[in-house]
Amino acid sequence: MKMIPIITKYVYELLEKDCNLKKISIPVDATESEPKSFIFMSEDALTNPQKLMVLIHGSGVVRAGQWARRLIINEDLDSGTQIPFIKRAMDEGYGVIVLNPNENYIEVEKPRIHVQSSSESADEPAEKRERKDKVSKETKKRRDFYEKYRNPQREKEMMQLYIRENGSPEEHALYVWDHFIAQSAAENVFFVAHSYGGLAFVELMIQREADVKSKVTAVALTDSVHNVWHQEAGKTIREWMRENCCNWVSSSEPLDTSVESMLPDCPRVSAGTDRHELTSWKSFPSIFKFFTEASEAKTNSLKPALTRRSHRVKHEEL
Repeated sequence: MKMIPIITKYVYELLEKDCNLKKISIPVDATESEPKSFIFMSEDALTNPQKLMVLIHGSGVVRAGQWARRLIINEDLDSGTQIPFIKRAMDEGYGVIVLNPNENYIEVEKPRIHVQSSSESADEPAEKRERKDKVSKETKKRRDFYEKYRNPQREKEMMQLYIRENGSPEEHALYVWDHFIAQSAAENVFFVAHSYGGLAFVELMIQREADVKSKVTAVALTDSVHNVWHQEAGKTIREWMRENCCNWVSSSEPLDTSVESMLPDCPRVSAGTDRHELTSWKSFPSIFKFFTEASEAKTNSLKPALTRRSHRVKHEEL
């Protein structure tokens, strides 16, 4: 068995056994025969009246519960997986939903297409036709042998069947929002989105702006690759992001030091590492502090912006 499926399977097992999350199949109304994916949720994800944390990883080979496969292999599970976030969130009374945005299709064997002989060949003498068939079979045999020699893994030709309404990370985030997050009882929803996950969150905002604003209290981005210009996020979205989001970016500056941005969106601060894949793990304590402050500010009917803006000014003055 290859290393990749082993890691994925192991992390899925930890999410269920160690973190007590439930594996939920999607689409929710899928038929027996259609392609399906899944997400993970805590028991109280939809019923917790207070807080819900939603985790979205980046693009590539990572699957639900992972930040970076390289870290899992070369360093440890704490830095490479979302497990520390899940455990601390649950300890602090959050419900949890773990997205699986890269699980967009299943692979099945391509059906063989039988090509019928043309009408001309039907008129050929049987002997000539047999000779041609023999040559054709030999050619195919040689080609198949060469293909197998060149690429031993690919013995069968495969095709991709996309999962309905979950065919891309952006579609997946929207689907989970509509069918789960939007239905949740939580007064405060928090997102942690790494790399391409940040882009998926911005896309979700563009599609569901009013709903997101009414439910989401704060968003922690870690080295997000979103771009408010390319994604055509409107002025009201950019203003909301400035007040309610923070992007912990790769930087050699100490953790939480303000980092200049060329884009008119959320504040950017240092994640305390210049390694992209480590940004989520290194900013872990700051993210929980950020969420607590945002939650308290909302409870006290203060603008969350005031807490965070004064926090940022302090860093700039230092």
